[in-house]
This record gives sequence, C-alpha cells and structure tokens, in this order.
Amino acid sequence: MMMDNGVMSNHYDGSYADGYMEQEEEWEREGLLDPAWEKQQKKTFTAWCNSHLRKAGTGIENIEEDFRNGLKLMLLLEVISGETLPKPDRGKMRFHKIANVNKALDFIASKGVKLVSIGAEEIVDGNLKMTLGMIWTIILRFAIQDISVEEMTAKEGLLLWCQRKTAPYKNVNVQNFHLSFKDGLAFCALIHRHRPDLIDYSKLSKDNPLENLNTAFDVAEKYLDIPRMLDPDDLINTPKPDERAIMTYVSCYYHAFQGAQQVQMQNTAMPDERAVMTYVSSYYHCFSGAQKAETAANRICKVLKVNQENERLMEEYERLASDLLDWIRRTMPWLNSRQADNSLAGCQKKLEDYRTYRRKHKPPRVEQKAKLETNFNTLQTKLRLSNRPAYMPTEGKMVSDIAGAWKGLEIAEKAFEEWLLSEMMRLERLDYLAQKFKHKADIHEDWTRGKEEMLQSQDFRQCKLNDIKALKKKHEAFESDLAAHQDRVEQIAAIAQELNTLEYHDVASVNARCQRICSQWDRLGALTQRRRHALDDAERVLEQIDLLHLEFAKRAAPFNNWLDGTREDLVDMFIVHTIEEISGLMDAHARFKATLGEADKEYQAIVNLVHQVESIVKQHQIPGGLENPYTTLTAHELNRKWSDVRQLVPQRDGTLAAELRKQQNNETLRRQFAEKANAVGPWIERQMDAVTAIGMGLQGSLEDQLRRLKEYEAGVYAYKPHIEELERIHQAVQEGMIFENRYSQYTMETLRVGWEQLLTSINRTINEVENQILTRDSKGITQEQLTEFRASFNHFDKNRTGRLAPEEFKSCLVSLGYSIGKDRQGELDFQRILAVVDPNSTGYVSFDAFLDFMTRESTDTDTAEQVIDSFRILAGDKPYITADELRRELPPDQAEYCVARMPPYRGPGAPAGALDYMAFSTALYGETDL
Repeated sequence: MMMDNGVMSNHYDGSYADGYMEQEEEWEREGLLDPAWEKQQKKTFTAWCNSHLRKAGTGIENIEEDFRNGLKLMLLLEVISGETLPKPDRGKMRFHKIANVNKALDFIASKGVKLVSIGAEEIVDGNLKMTLGMIWTIILRFAIQDISVEEMTAKEGLLLWCQRKTAPYKNVNVQNFHLSFKDGLAFCALIHRHRPDLIDYSKLSKDNPLENLNTAFDVAEKYLDIPRMLDPDDLINTPKPDERAIMTYVSCYYHAFQGAQQVQMQNTAMPDERAVMTYVSSYYHCFSGAQKAETAANRICKVLKVNQENERLMEEYERLASDLLDWIRRTMPWLNSRQADNSLAGCQKKLEDYRTYRRKHKPPRVEQKAKLETNFNTLQTKLRLSNRPAYMPTEGKMVSDIAGAWKGLEIAEKAFEEWLLSEMMRLERLDYLAQKFKHKADIHEDWTRGKEEMLQSQDFRQCKLNDIKALKKKHEAFESDLAAHQDRVEQIAAIAQELNTLEYHDVASVNARCQRICSQWDRLGALTQRRRHALDDAERVLEQIDLLHLEFAKRAAPFNNWLDGTREDLVDMFIVHTIEEISGLMDAHARFKATLGEADKEYQAIVNLVHQVESIVKQHQIPGGLENPYTTLTAHELNRKWSDVRQLVPQRDGTLAAELRKQQNNETLRRQFAEKANAVGPWIERQMDAVTAIGMGLQGSLEDQLRRLKEYEAGVYAYKPHIEELERIHQAVQEGMIFENRYSQYTMETLRVGWEQLLTSINRTINEVENQILTRDSKGITQEQLTEFRASFNHFDKNRTGRLAPEEFKSCLVSLGYSIGKDRQGELDFQRILAVVDPNSTGYVSFDAFLDFMTRESTDTDTAEQVIDSFRILAGDKPYITADELRRELPPDQAEYCVARMPPYRGPGAPAGALDYMAFSTALYGETDL
C-alpha cells in the first residue's frame, strides 16, 4: 500500500534530491556499462513496475517497449502517487507518444526530482539505458526517499535499519547493498528477527549460500507476499551485485506491496547489485511494525553508547597518561647526566644527540600530551552534558601531575642544554686562552730582557746634580713603563688562573712559565725601588724643598676640594616629609661632625709643611724658595675656608632640629588619620560584602533579604558621623602638606568612593530584590525554583557583577539543559533568546531578565526515569528484565554491557537470572551506586 503524499513530502527535501541525483548520474555512467547489470536491472525494474501496475489490472513485458507510448508510464505514476495526471493523448503518432512521456516527466519534475539527461525522445525511441534511469529515478522518489531512521534518509537509513536488525546474528555483517547479501544469511536474519516461526536460523550455515538464498526467497514469497526478484545463482557468481536492484526490492517491503511478480535472474558473470538491494529493502517495510520496542531500544542504546564512549575515553586517558609518564621517567636520567670526556668532539656529539631528541623523539610526545589534555577536557564536558559524575583519574595521573612531570622535563632539558653549551664554550675558550697566554708571555719576556742589568748599575754615584736629575727623569720614565707593563703581567696571571680553573690539559707548563714571569717581575720591582731610593738620597738636600712643595700641592688640593664641598653641603637646602628622612639627615650630619677631628689633623699637617719650607728657606737662604710651582693655593686661603666650615656646623644643627619638630607633629596627624581610616575602611568593605552576598541570594527568602538590606541601609546612614570626622582630620593633614601615610592603605579619596559605592549598592540591591519579589508573586514560582535559578546565575557570574555577558548566558542555558547548536541555526536560536532577555542590546543579561526568562521556559533532557520507562517497555511492564530480552532487543555489545553491569533483581516472583534495570538506570546518572 502506498504512503500518502503528505507523509512523503515531510521526508522529501529538494536539496537532498539534487545531491542524490547527481550521485546517481555518476552511477548511471559507471554501472550501466556492464551488460550483466543492465540485464539484471531490466528484470528487477520490470517486476517492480508490474507489482504496481497489477493494481490497475495491467502490466508490462518489455520495459523499453511498453513505456514508449507513455500510457502505461502515466498509469504507473498515478498508481504509486495516488494522484491523477493530465489526460493522455490517444493518437499513435510519434508526437502523441512524446507528449504523453513529457506529461509523465513533467509530473516527476513537479515532485522536486531533477531529471539528468533523460528526454521524452529517448524513451519513445526505446533507449534502454534512459528508460532504466528514469524508472530508477521514480523508485528513488516514490519508494526509497521517504525511508528515515534516526534522521538518516534513503540509502543510509535503509542500511542502518538492516544493520540493527541483523546485529545479533552470527556471521552477518551488513555494510553495503551488494557483497553483504551474497551468502543469504542477511535475508534469513531479517525474516527470523520478525518471524522466528518461519525460519530456524540455527540450522543455517555460511558455507551454503545457495540454500540460504533459496530459503529466504521462498519464505518471503510464500508467507510475506514479496515477489522473487533475485536469482541465487546470479548473487553467488557475481563479484558485486547491483545496488539499485536491491534498494528497489527493499522499498517494496517498506510500502508492503502485495502480489509483486517474481524477478527471475539469469546465470550471469556478475548479478545485478540493484536487485539484491531491492530484495533487502522489502524486509524493512514488511517488519516495521515493532516501532514501539525499537524506540525503547534506541533510547537505551543512546544512553549506553554515551557510557561506553565515556569509558573508552577514560581508558584511553589512563593509557596515554601512563605511557607519557613512563617516557618522562626514562628520559630524565639521560638529561640529568653530566658526564663528558673533556673533548670538543665528544661535547659536539652530545649536542647532536640532544638535537635529535628535540627534533624526533620529543615532538610526538608533545602531540601526545596535547591529545591527553584534549581527551580529558572532552571527557569532562561529555560527562557534565550527560548528567554523569566527573571523571577522577587514578592517583598520580591527574592533569596537574602530568603538567608537573612535563615541567620537570622542560627544566631538565633547559639545564642539560645550558650545560652542553657551557661545556663547549669552556673547551673553545681553553684553546683560545692557551694561545693568548703564549703570545703575551713572548711579548713580556722580550721587553724584560736586559732590564735587571740596567737597574743594578751604579752610574749615578759619579754624576753631578744636573746629571742626577736627568737620571731621575729617565728612571721615572722607566717606572711609568714598568707600571704600564703591570697590566700585561696581571693579564698573564689571570689567563693562567682561568686555565687552571677550566682544567686545561697542559696546565703544568703554563704554571711554570707564569711563575718565572711573576718572579722576574717581583725582582724588577724591588730593583726599581732600590735605584729610586739611591737617586733620592743623592739629591735629598737640593730636592728637599721641592719635595715639600710637591707634598703641599698633593695634599692641599684634595683638602681644598673637601672644604669647598663641605661648605656647599652645610648651606644646602633640604625637603623632607617623614621623621625617618630628617633623622637620616641628622645621622649623616653627626657622622660628618665625627670626621672633623681627622680633618683638623690633615689641616695641621698641611700647615706644618708650609712651616718646614719656611724653616729650610730661612736656614739655607734660598732665594724664591717660598714660591710653590705646583699649586696656586696658599696656607692663608686654606685657613679662611677652614674657619668658615667650623662656623657653619652649629648653624646646621639648629636647622635640622627645627625640621625634626615639624615632622614629629606631622607624624601625629598621620597616626590620627590612619587610626580612623583603618576602622572606617574595613567597615565599608564588610558592609559592601554583606550587601553583595544578600544581593546574590545565597541566604534566606526574598523578604528576609529585603528586611536585612533595609537594616543595613539604616546602619550605614547612622555611621556617617565617622566619615565627617575623618574629613576634618584629612583637612588638617592637607594643611600640613602631608602627602603619604604608611600607617594606612586607605586614602580619603578611596574612602569617599567606597562610601558612595556602598550607598549605591544598597539602593540598587533593594530595587533588585523588590523586582524579584514582584516577579516571583506574579509568575507563581516557588522559593526553591528561585534559589536554583539564582545558584545557576551566580555560578556563571564569575566576577560577581550581578549580570552575565552573552557567552556566560549561553553557558548558563547549556548547563540548564538547553540545546544550542554551534551551527548557524543554533546561533540564530540563541540570538532570538538574547533579544528577549536583552531587548535594549545593553550587552549583558541581568538576573531580573534571566529570572523572567526562566519562568517562561523549560527543558526536556534524558533522565533516569525516562531510561527506566524504556527498559520497562522492553521487559513487558515487568519490574525486572532477562538477559534473553536484552539480547533480543539491543545490539550484542550493548546487550552484554547491560548483562555484565545490571545487579540481580531481588523482588518476589522473579525467575532465576532476573536483572534489576531500575537500579542500573539510576546508577547511570550517578544517583546511586551499583
């Protein structure tokens, strides 16, 4: 019996038909190239057409000839569609035939079917390929397209139905509409699943495909009124039977056609795949009556699939975590090793091994870690969305444990790489330092050659004063040269020391040469000093005055600079803001005064030099001896500046003492302000936290919250005198030019802002609670519902602003069971909801709007009660279910899953092996423990 047009149109989508027909065009170009397939389709499609035309008391014998005039084609369309086509032309001319065929094709096109490369002329001319293509298009539109299983349509839905019905049967694995049906067991399983009284499946064997096919075809024809459209020999001998024929045959069963004529198949090298598909489709439509049990089984399968997938993800997480942690434990000893052969080549080999590790061994582990974290997050999300308890990995395999181990690995990698690089730098530097040491040692030894003999000479004893002066100048030049070479000697010693530190292999020879250079340098230094003393003794008398002048210049210049700087410091102005700062200045001044004794000694020593010069000049009558060629400073000038310093010291003492008294007074004001502010600030924060907690609806009814808010409002206004007193203290602080207060974190500005925010928060919260009371009373929601809505809202209000951003609001809806897809339609649905709760497009959702929305909306999600009802249907309203019933209605893997986990039923009257599906269902949702 045909299904009506209204039902059929609900399943038909023009866009789907376009895509499906484009695919069929590819089949047309490929499949019909095989003459065996063409012959098989011709037989199958002829039988299918006759199964409908017989209702009108007619039929066809030659499919390419009998449709040429278009009359029977139009009659066929009227039978299968239940509609009346335009009146056909009864003439026998070619144009009459073309007109009739065009009427049929126009009717097909009006149903949203795209006819690709099929014209009326080809049908009238008897083109077999075009005729078969047209009939297949009709079969797709009127017999197959309306098949729907779990939102799948046509071929996929029919295939899924076959897979489910044959899943419990041994040696049956339906994956397609050609090879999966060659041994006949799939046909027998379909019959036995719905009519076990017709076939004894246990006696069938996969090794007897011919017997299996004949059994299925005979039973279907005799008891189910399904014509014999397929030939067993063709199915067995054809490598790949025709898919279209099988789907056509299955569609006959779907619509429960009666009296279909048999389709005889010839022994061909390749049977028609479409015939086999047609035969299987007949089973679907014949046995679709068990819808209620199948719906219940589908629900259980859906729930069990969720649990099985979750368990698979848990096992995969444990496996990946164990493998990654084991790899880290094996890798750490290698990274922590610091053994080296003290050669550059060996160090480079280690570095290359490390680069290989980073390039080849670690990247897969990085991907493994990322996959581990992704799987964990996916698992937790699936558990949360399916109302399951959160997953807790075994000890030592938490995400944080893996992150810690990974962090340790990265630290070890960094340390290992740094050690390798430093080792290479050390070895490279050793080679560089050895060459540098030799180069500098060669230069130094060339310079020192002959210097000891020169310093030991006694040539100055026979010289006069002018000659001594010349020798002294020459000696001073040598001393300068010697001093200049001091850096080189120190560099040589420093290089030798670094070679020792870096463990140079030939450090013994380096040390020996360095020791020779240092010893020779010490001797040169001693000889230089000895010759200088000898020259000084020789000219002591004549040079004594010059030395005194020079000494005066050397000591007077720094002392004069000290006097100038001291006078400048004593008259310098200062700005301080704390007692610590003025105390620091006073301490520094006290330390300065402690140094005046030493300064006085230096002053007396400088003056004594002047007296010695005056004494020598007077004693030896040296004209012009009082003039100092080394400086313009005089003892009189130094004496005047020294007197000024001694007078400025007590003046500085008085200035610092006055500033200390001022800062002590400021300190008192700071403490007064801090004492009051440290009381007011925490009080405001406590009130703000209390008001926020009430506004979040965490405690009490709305009336209690409103009453408490009113009490807080009165208390806040009663506290206002404390703020006013703090303002008066702050005014005194400002007048004292006090800018910082370390005794309190609160400033007057922050306290003013906090006070204003507290008043605003109380007023706003009172208004919100009053609105919530109005909403509750007008909508008739309970306090428990209101509390639940508030808890959900607060959970996603992360920053406690009292409102949700669009993304937070979406997450809140998902957590409450709303299904909002990630596609364009899901976004449109969410924007529609958002327009309701945020009509002014403010960019956020207040709790009032959220509450109003929740009072008008509800959700429907899977629950334990729904699963229990589904099991009750499968059990025939019994409080228990048996393993046989589970295996009959559920796929094998999910049936065994239930049998292994369901506890025994302990109720009265239960047979042996009865299972408690109620306890099992509640355990699935974490409500009880198995």
